[in-house]
Amino acid sequence: MTDHLFTLHGDVLAAMRRGPRPFTKLVLALSDDEKPADTRLSHFRDRVLAAGPGDGLVALWHRTLTAWDLAEQADWSAAPARTEARRWDTYERLGFGAGLRKALDSAVPVFKEPGPTVISNEFVSWYSRDAAAARSFYWNAYERLLRAKGWPDTAVSGLDEASHAVVERLSDPTRPEAYGARGLVVGYVQSGKTANFTGVTAKAIDAGYRLVIVLGGTLNLLRGQTQRRLDMELIGQENILRGADPTDPDALVGIDYQEDADWPERFVSHGGRPSALGAFDIERLTTRDDDYKSLLNGIRALEFEKQSRTEPLYAPANLHRAAARIMVVKKNKSVLDKLIKDLKKIGPILSEIPALIIDDESDQASVNTTDPKKWEDGKVARTAINGQISQLLGLLPRAQYVGYTATPFANVFVDPGDGEDIFPRDFLISLPRPTGYMGVQDFHDLETDEGTAEETHVRGIYTDTGDRLQEALDAFVLTGALKLYRAGHGVPEGPFRHHTMLVHESVRMAEHTDLALRINSMWHRAAYTSREGHDRLAALFASDFHRFADTDLPTPDSYEELRSHVSRARQLINAGGTPVLVVNGDTERDYDQPDLDFERTPHVWKILVGGTKLSRGFTVEGLTVTYYRRTTQQADTLMQMGRWFGFRPGYRDLVRLYIGREEPQGKTRTIDLYEAFEAVCRDEETFRAQLTRYAALVDGKPQVTPAQIPPLVSQHLSWIKPSARNKMFNAELVEIRSPGQWVEPTAYPVGAEELRGNVAAWGAALGALSENLSTFVTLDGNDRGGYTRYPAKTAVLGHAQLLEVMSSLAWGRPDLFAPHLAYLRDASDAGCATDDWALLLPQTSGPTSVSASILGSQPLTLVQRKRNARGVFNRISGVAHRQSAERIAGLRSLSDDDPFATQLHRPRRGAVLLYPVVDPSAGSPADLVNDGSIDPGKVVMAAAFIPAASASGKPVPYVRFRAVDSSRAGEATIEVVR
Repeated sequence: MTDHLFTLHGDVLAAMRRGPRPFTKLVLALSDDEKPADTRLSHFRDRVLAAGPGDGLVALWHRTLTAWDLAEQADWSAAPARTEARRWDTYERLGFGAGLRKALDSAVPVFKEPGPTVISNEFVSWYSRDAAAARSFYWNAYERLLRAKGWPDTAVSGLDEASHAVVERLSDPTRPEAYGARGLVVGYVQSGKTANFTGVTAKAIDAGYRLVIVLGGTLNLLRGQTQRRLDMELIGQENILRGADPTDPDALVGIDYQEDADWPERFVSHGGRPSALGAFDIERLTTRDDDYKSLLNGIRALEFEKQSRTEPLYAPANLHRAAARIMVVKKNKSVLDKLIKDLKKIGPILSEIPALIIDDESDQASVNTTDPKKWEDGKVARTAINGQISQLLGLLPRAQYVGYTATPFANVFVDPGDGEDIFPRDFLISLPRPTGYMGVQDFHDLETDEGTAEETHVRGIYTDTGDRLQEALDAFVLTGALKLYRAGHGVPEGPFRHHTMLVHESVRMAEHTDLALRINSMWHRAAYTSREGHDRLAALFASDFHRFADTDLPTPDSYEELRSHVSRARQLINAGGTPVLVVNGDTERDYDQPDLDFERTPHVWKILVGGTKLSRGFTVEGLTVTYYRRTTQQADTLMQMGRWFGFRPGYRDLVRLYIGREEPQGKTRTIDLYEAFEAVCRDEETFRAQLTRYAALVDGKPQVTPAQIPPLVSQHLSWIKPSARNKMFNAELVEIRSPGQWVEPTAYPVGAEELRGNVAAWGAALGALSENLSTFVTLDGNDRGGYTRYPAKTAVLGHAQLLEVMSSLAWGRPDLFAPHLAYLRDASDAGCATDDWALLLPQTSGPTSVSASILGSQPLTLVQRKRNARGVFNRISGVAHRQSAERIAGLRSLSDDDPFATQLHRPRRGAVLLYPVVDPSAGSPADLVNDGSIDPGKVVMAAAFIPAASASGKPVPYVRFRAVDSSRAGEATIEVVR
């Protein structure tokens, strides 16, 4: 039965390519006179209210509204993307009334998760939304495939926006003057970066790029994985077959994927040869099994036919009729040598080819790591792969270079003054954390000491716990059984196809072999078919997996219900006679094991023992249990080891990380790998947060350019360097401006004399605190009337008084607070624009509450905060305390429900939350209090403050830099002089 309303709305929305327009006018123009009800907005509203799951009309509007919500550039709305204000503008332009708006908001809530963060030089606009829509053959095919795979509208629209942001910063492929942009896209470990560069490739070839070179890792396995993804999701059946009859076995000889279980059903189909449909074909210069080779047909495969021989290839008359060439090549010297030699044979037309080089894992092998002090006569010496990339960029003057990585520090430390290198001089784009991604926040309680992430997923290995390896093996068997149980109880079993455990103890290959033998022996002694083995599994199930199971997923109440699945899980793991695979080495041999091929093997249920090669680009499918004890001194190396990050649909509650908490390093010290990971993750999150903060344009100009990014890279753990590159910053961060933004220093000193001095610095402010308590109110964010209260002592400090306090404090890391202090010193409208500060010192009165006088002050509640392995606090302020302070500072609207905050609010007034903190390592607060007082050498006076919000609401520059070496003021990095 035809859905006339769906058809009509499809036609109407197709006419709104440039954005929302008056809906009723278009409906009347396009409607069928025989269906007058279809033109009434009330009819549309009733349909939305009555719609059930899978309603096509609601799905159509879901896609459309989401795309409009997420559009970063919308000439029809001045409101920011992903906001209620943007949606309101949409409804206004459509002419929808309150009832229909409410129905649509209920069916399609505004997606408010953050989008990509862009740090960019100014660029010439050429790739508008209209231009993208006019040539979108391959992007449209890719989008249809993603929707068919079940991608939600928000994910598809988000990918559209992020890939568009990359392509619009490339050079116009039809531009007469050659220019090669350099960019970097930063994702999360195992978070779907391939999907982004597939989208970028689709949009780029649609726009006119005709040679795409994807540098796909250092191993055939990784290269082949990338080739298959591009073939399956972008290039498609017709371009792979190249006219061969798919029903003729003789015609298919030599064409790959004929034995692939996913061919042809899961490979995108264009409905015919693209060139016969008015588009252009894609010619593959590599296949799944064959890397780039010297071309069998000579250089003809890289020659481009011109429709107009008198015009260059980049002229539109030639460009949009020429086939695109795509190759996926390893970062291998001999392979790249062949490619470079073939390109050199082409001759002058090279300068006419708009090319795109995608560098996957761009911080691996691509970065030049030679020592500048060893360069002869100042001439740059390059490592092999870096030199070959430089040659490619030189041979192809219209080549755009876009690196992809989850660990960007090595790339941003590249010398930006080296014009032949890969420094992202034009743009850096940080992708948002994808919905459903299991990352650092799921393993570390970053914002609170009372979270459940560590308790749920992390199992520490200490000296007194033993190595817990047998327990980790038991967990692997149990989680396999639980996946089988869930698959039998209605949970989609696709994500359960593979089930793996990763064991990573050492970088040495000989130790991998010994460890694999040890695990194999433990497995066969584990007695999984005996009462002893079942008792052990039952105990672990009760104490761990049943306790932390996701209540929204089926989980048995007792081990007995799971027992039959344990038997099946053991059989799958032991298939082939061994539960263990060793994956290491620099040769392909270790990666060609059939049991390790996640694409062609129906079920990979194995324990993988390996090292570095399992931590770069290689996706360990179905990873559920990780056993990690390897140490390293580079942050980016440590971060790439985090294979336990990723997407775990249907089993994220089963994921376990067994990690060393007291691993030997050197002869006398031990390190906590879990704390080290947390430190690295915090540095990464801080870096991303700073990029987001400085990405906003001020007066239409970028605040920060890519060349100013390196000083934003932090290093809080002294023994973990951000990257192996030994470079320092030539640009120094001088000032951080924070109007209406929280500043929360966490690096306080530990020495008793410094702590006493800090308490003394706050002495006058403590003396000014009110005797009476003021009660502040924190309202729930869901508008359901919920709230919490907290009492606090208060005072008002003049700006000069607070500045004197802050200037006299001792810090554990003075360099981290110095840029904030520089901002506080400027109280003018161009500075922090704050005349005075409301000081709030929260108090508690529960049975465990402890108060004490500090240097003669009135009794004040002591707060416990624990320092981490870096010697700094994870947080200071209580989340529930911030809302009232934000009202006082003008960041939030005043509320009658929070009267004391309203009373304290003034224009140009900031707020300070102050806490007398006791580190539990110094003892419990009750034990430290003597005759109602506490030694100030045991107290950390810790503060978080928020300057007055800007009254104008106009964005201001957030950062100010200065050059350390004035003779190199335009560069962001200089080499270390040893």
